[in-house]
Amino acid sequence: MSLISVKNLSKTYSSGLHALRDISLDIRSGEIFALLGPNGAGKTTLIGIITGLVTKTSGKVLVDGKDIEKDYRYTRGLIGFVPQEISLDIFLSVEQILKNQRGFYGKSANPALLERIMRDLSPWDKRHTEVRSLSGGMKRRVLIAKALTNEPKILFLDEPTAGVDVDLRKDMWEQVKKLRESGTTIILTTHYIEEAELLADRIGIINEGKLILVEEKETLMKKMGEKTLIVQLGEPLHSIPPALSRYRITLSEDKQILSLQYSSEEQAVSPFLQTLRDQNISVSDITTTETSLEEIFVTLIGKK
Repeated sequence: MSLISVKNLSKTYSSGLHALRDISLDIRSGEIFALLGPNGAGKTTLIGIITGLVTKTSGKVLVDGKDIEKDYRYTRGLIGFVPQEISLDIFLSVEQILKNQRGFYGKSANPALLERIMRDLSPWDKRHTEVRSLSGGMKRRVLIAKALTNEPKILFLDEPTAGVDVDLRKDMWEQVKKLRESGTTIILTTHYIEEAELLADRIGIINEGKLILVEEKETLMKKMGEKTLIVQLGEPLHSIPPALSRYRITLSEDKQILSLQYSSEEQAVSPFLQTLRDQNISVSDITTTETSLEEIFVTLIGKK
């Protein structure tokens, strides 16, 4: 059974905006699921409905087999949520914020747990510091720590590394991996597609309120990833020989480079190189490049 099951979910705001259109999605226990889409695509609305912050117009959402409206207390207790915007009581210390959050869920005091969370996320040395004195990156760490205080089975991260520097972003990636290793299911939205490429097990792409694709990351890369074999010629080639016309190739303006485009599923490289030898075309160097997830994303959004 899926840990989260979304069926025919739609959301229309009073303004008439159709934020979500008949979304159906299952999220498995223990996976990292990356939800990608341009601004206004519906990512935050979808997360808001599942976490109980936004009211749906129609459809059904189950968390651990329970309806999010009928069994709100149970389902909300399974979820931790890190919002895109930093929203913390700036006059409280880090430690007090975490204690208050745990109490909000009706959990008993657990100083050892809070210490472990703060040590893992690095605000331990700042535990007695008021939030207003913290850097932006540290505030974001506190947001994640706050979301973990109720020991959630599911963690939503809405643009968790927006506005932080590269070093902090990489550090947070490591924290996300550790959380998954501990059994936490993670749903991630991000504008940094490299995050999805690095972290995700599966990827969903949403655009204009519609879920246009859900796929295993590796399968998606294999299906849609284009590769390019770049051949540096030993001598200029003034035109492409007829024997090479069956391949998707281009010749550079300086006549020094042949570029072969092929998909991950094609077996094109070996016969192509053999044809070059048969045609007595000299080669001085060969390199390859591969389509990134970002290029695949742009292609899909463009098509839709």
